Amino acid sequence: MSTAFIPDLPMIVYRVSQKQFATDLTGEGARLFGGRWNHVHTACVYTAATRALALLEFSVNVNRMLAPKSLSLVAIEIPEKNILVLNSADLPENWREIPAPGTTRDFGTGLLLEARYPVIAIPSVVVPEEYNYLLNPLHKDHIKFRIAAVSELNYDGRIKG
Repeated sequence: MSTAFIPDLPMIVYRVSQKQFATDLTGEGARLFGGRWNHVHTACVYTAATRALALLEFSVNVNRMLAPKSLSLVAIEIPEKNILVLNSADLPENWREIPAPGTTRDFGTGLLLEARYPVIAIPSVVVPEEYNYLLNPLHKDHIKFRIAAVSELNYDGRIKG
């Protein structure tokens, strides 16, 4: 594991959200339901390096029939320093398994509760050469997360055709 400032890491990250939760950066959804990198009861905001990756991540994690009709694409400014950058070699061996194994939730929850980093850059399971960014609402610098833009997202049903 390494922490570093890497100039090509984005200062803006993206997430797809139901409209009513677009401005919520508390990580409440992940706290209530858990995710690949967090257990239930641990807050986390899942974001992606690009708009396209955010849409792809949303798509693989939602059933087509349950995809909300009212979505937003949220652009979030994050501090560009003190980001924990993880590579696949840093992750549990089975990190890409579907469904997500308990080892990934244990790993991520440990990092989030440790609260040493406001942002954890972690390879995407869907596109391992690209990064997702876990925003940690438990870190003291979480107040530096700022919503830069919220736009309506019309989900194209052909994505999950």
